[in-house]
Amino acid sequence: MSAVRNYAVVTAAYWAFTLTDGALRMLVLLHFYQFGYIPFTLAFLFLLYETAGIFANLGGGWLASRFGIPPMLATGLTLQIAGLLMLSALDPGWSAAVSVAWVVAAQGIAGVAKDITKTASKSAIKATSADGAGQLFRWVAWFTGSKNATKGAGFFVGGVLLQFAGFRPALWLMAAILAMILVGVVLSLPTALGKAKSSKSFRKLFAKTRAINLLAAARIFMFGSRDVWFVVGLPVFLYANGWRYMEVAGFLALWTIGYGAVQAVAPSLVTRSTDGLSREVPAAKI
Repeated sequence: MSAVRNYAVVTAAYWAFTLTDGALRMLVLLHFYQFGYIPFTLAFLFLLYETAGIFANLGGGWLASRFGIPPMLATGLTLQIAGLLMLSALDPGWSAAVSVAWVVAAQGIAGVAKDITKTASKSAIKATSADGAGQLFRWVAWFTGSKNATKGAGFFVGGVLLQFAGFRPALWLMAAILAMILVGVVLSLPTALGKAKSSKSFRKLFAKTRAINLLAAARIFMFGSRDVWFVVGLPVFLYANGWRYMEVAGFLALWTIGYGAVQAVAPSLVTRSTDGLSREVPAAKI
């Protein structure tokens, strides 16, 4: 039961984090578009967020195995709180250049927080999965699907908060919620969870198979292009055509929640094979 409990605590913490991460995207995008920022500038605001996330994602698993999952999860939550508070300190009287630089830096902190928290949470799944690959596949599918569904809910929450609470109060509220989650994580999880007995070298982060390394590199560009049109282009287009904050956020939320639901039920749609490839790979191509 302790493994299930730890899995539940990590998943709940990551859900809370992902909810604020999705809300933050909507808050930043719609708030600054309202102040006349062009789509190119808005995309630039997320540049360091994505770039910092790439490097944090690369080393997050290694750091979790070296120092333990709870410390890394706590680090991610703390960085997200810092990013939210930094954004709330933005002064409307600053020049456009200073404002953009400030937001980009805060988004960079949020990007590191996102991927440290994500990789630590995924490492926790492996560490708490007691029944081998079968359970691991189901837990990873559920975790990934629920993550995207929660992010979709975060899009909607961001639109609602921006419309009814305002930019700065929304950031303070999310920071307070994450602070409570952080205390719960520190008090609930064993500090040694996921910590390897012998630390792996940084080179072992890369797969031995060249094809897998190329696939991992391709995913960077795929997700980057997705975020350009889905997280920036589409919301701006909808808002520019008369949609309100809640309508834009609600549309993105429904799409992302549906996407996450498909991921969550993937184990029930794919027939498992003993070698893990013969049936799974053709199913993935479909």
